[in-house]
Amino acid sequence: MGSFSIWHWIIVLLIVLLLFGAGKLPKVMGDLAKGVKSFKAGLQDDSDDAASGANAKVIPNQPANTAETAAKKDEAVRS
Repeated sequence: MGSFSIWHWIIVLLIVLLLFGAGKLPKVMGDLAKGVKSFKAGLQDDSDDAASGANAKVIPNQPANTAETAAKKDEAVRS
């Protein structure tokens, strides 16, 4: 009990063949493979988004380095 022998798998295969038929089984397996591929692609997209989001650091309360801040620094130095 708890472990499956070869006879269990043969019985399961026979039941699947009876339910779906021999002709529909490749189509069912193809659909299953497409689902697995799309699931893996979705996981890859999520990890890429997380990696790009982790690279972009936002430093709060820091002024942006723009021409205005450079001009203000120049005026402060001159006066």
